[in-house]
Amino acid sequence: EVSFSIGGFNGALISNLGSVLRNVFSKKLLNEFSYIDGINMYALISIISLCYLAPVAYFVEGSTWAAGWSAAASALGSNAKFVQLLALGGVFYHLYNQVSYQALTGISPLTFSVGNTMKRVAVIVSSVVFFRNYVSPLNWVGTGLAILGAYLYSNSKIKK
Repeated sequence: EVSFSIGGFNGALISNLGSVLRNVFSKKLLNEFSYIDGINMYALISIISLCYLAPVAYFVEGSTWAAGWSAAASALGSNAKFVQLLALGGVFYHLYNQVSYQALTGISPLTFSVGNTMKRVAVIVSSVVFFRNYVSPLNWVGTGLAILGAYLYSNSKIKK
């Protein structure tokens, strides 16, 4: 990829590791505390995350928020349009996570992670189809490996 960055790659790896650890520990907690369902677990994790990360975000990026807000609003034409899109994105992200935690109550963390990988493949393929983004042969190999891994995992679960 032309715009490859080792910092971005490391950030993606850390993000994936964090997601997998969150799924594993959430599933463990859901099994240990049967009186907490997936939606309430998601709410607790979201509140705790906000308490931990809001001060960090303010400390690291707080000085650039006003300039970023102005740039985004002017690119969209108005503050109202930016707030509308921000709220819509937040609602859909919340619903995605809420459904994910509901699904996590019924499946293993590994199955959930494999499904998440397939979701990412679907996003890549959609971006190629709808936005006509260029994908290098190496990217196609990686996408194929993800699909193959999900297929092999599914077959191994069926045979057990």
